Amino acid sequence: MIFRQLFDRETSTYTYLVGDPLTREMIIIDPVREQFDRDRQLVRELEGRLKMVLETHIHADHVTAAARWRSETGAVIGVAAAAEAKGVDLPLHDGQEVKVGSLRLKVLATPGHTNSCLSYYLADRVFTGDALTIRGCGRTDFQQGSSETLFASVNEKLYALPDATFVYPAHDYRGLAVSTIAEEKRFNPRLPEGRELNDFVKIMRELKLALPHRIDEAVPANLCLGAETTVLQDGSRPRSKGP
Repeated sequence: MIFRQLFDRETSTYTYLVGDPLTREMIIIDPVREQFDRDRQLVRELEGRLKMVLETHIHADHVTAAARWRSETGAVIGVAAAAEAKGVDLPLHDGQEVKVGSLRLKVLATPGHTNSCLSYYLADRVFTGDALTIRGCGRTDFQQGSSETLFASVNEKLYALPDATFVYPAHDYRGLAVSTIAEEKRFNPRLPEGRELNDFVKIMRELKLALPHRIDEAVPANLCLGAETTVLQDGSRPRSKGP
C-alpha cells in the first residue's frame, strides 16, 4: 500500500494519501487548500491517479482542497451524509465500504466533535479525524458537538478495533504522528479505557477553549467543499455548482 502522512504547519492538520501500488489509484483524506500544489506534485511523483477525496468532518480551522481536486482530476468527493454539504458525490453512512483499486475503507460514524464526524478503517490503521487524537480528542462545544456522543463513539466504535490498530488523527499540536488503539486506551488522559461518562463530560465542559480563528470562513467554505464562493449582498453565499 502507498501511504504518506502530510502536514500543514499553520493549522497543524494532517492530510493522508493512500494508494494501490499496482493501479496507482489514490485517495486523499482531509486535504488543505493551501497545500494543494504540494500534494498534487507528490501524486505526480508517485505516478498516481487521484480517484477520491474523503473528509473526516466539516473542518473549522482550515478550508478543504476537495473541490479543486475534483475540478482538476475528476476525483469523487465523499463526506458524511449527515453534514448536508453541497455538491457531495458520495454521501457516506456508518458501515459503508468505499473502494479504490485494492483499497477497502470501512466508514465508521464517530460523531461528537461535530454531528457528522467519520473515521475510516483501512487494514491495520484508522483515520480518526478529530474524534480521537493522540492523547486527546476533539472539542465538543460547537458544530452540534456532544460530549456524551463523542464518549460513545470512541468507546463503542474506535476502542472496539484491534488494539494493534494504528491511529492517525487529523491534527496534532505536539509533534506526535501516530498512536495505537492500545496506547490510547491506556494513556489518553481524557478517554482512558474505563473512564466514567460523567467524568468525561466534566473534563470537556471545563476546557473553555477559544474558537478557531478561521471558523467563520472555514465552516461555510467547507460546506461547499472548499469551492470558491462570493458573499452576496444579503450576506448569503451562492450554492455550489457541484454535480
